Amino acid sequence: MIIGGKNFDTEHEKYIMGILNVTPDSFSDGGKYDNLEAAIRHTEEMIEEGADIIDIGGESTRPGHTVITEEEEIERVVPVIEAIKKRFSIPVSIDTYKPVVAEAAISAGADLVNDIWGLKFDERMAGLIARHDLPCCLMHNRKEAVYENYMQEVVEDLKETVSIALKAGIRKENIMLDPGVGFGKTYEHNLIIMNHLEMIREIGYPVLLGTSRKSMIGLTLNVPAPERVAGTVATTVIGAMKGCAFYRVHDCLENKQALMMTEAILKSKE
Repeated sequence: MIIGGKNFDTEHEKYIMGILNVTPDSFSDGGKYDNLEAAIRHTEEMIEEGADIIDIGGESTRPGHTVITEEEEIERVVPVIEAIKKRFSIPVSIDTYKPVVAEAAISAGADLVNDIWGLKFDERMAGLIARHDLPCCLMHNRKEAVYENYMQEVVEDLKETVSIALKAGIRKENIMLDPGVGFGKTYEHNLIIMNHLEMIREIGYPVLLGTSRKSMIGLTLNVPAPERVAGTVATTVIGAMKGCAFYRVHDCLENKQALMMTEAILKSKE
């Protein structure tokens, strides 16, 4: 997979996507990086800690988040994307489900579109991504966590998303999938999908795992968001063993080291 002119060997390597929330209300780090200087400084830190991609979000997607206008989201993300592309050579992802925001972000230099609604929120998104011939991360999501056959339906939902992408002209090699931990799922659903990530991988696309500091970890360990690093690392190790290629995290160094250790063990031969 080519992202921002760089080749990502998703069959043999694992990659860190560092989270940069330029929002005042994200669940874990809201308000910490919502000015340009702080955002650039944190980007530099994440690169030093091993980030391979920077994922920029201008609207919180936590439960109960405040929906903002497209204009406000653009005002938040575009200056940050432009500044990062000017200072660093790292690929940049835009975390949005709104085509207008995605278009502005792409014009500013974004290399990948990360859509938490898997092209199902706005039918224009698929065509936009295809027109720019960009890679995309397409996530599983539902408005309500209601299922009859949970894992089978998640797989079917993602296959439907892939079908939308391909019909719009998005190339197969430009697609990665995200199981959507924490979105349209109960606590038990999140644990189950972590235990069956291989089913997402079997759809036939690289998988991005986004579990960093999420409520699944907080509920399991009974700790607040800033204290969920160890729990996140555990999910990263499980993801590596299940074949995920990308890991969207707040704590790049710890997760990078966990991946390196896991890969060393998995690749060892007698």
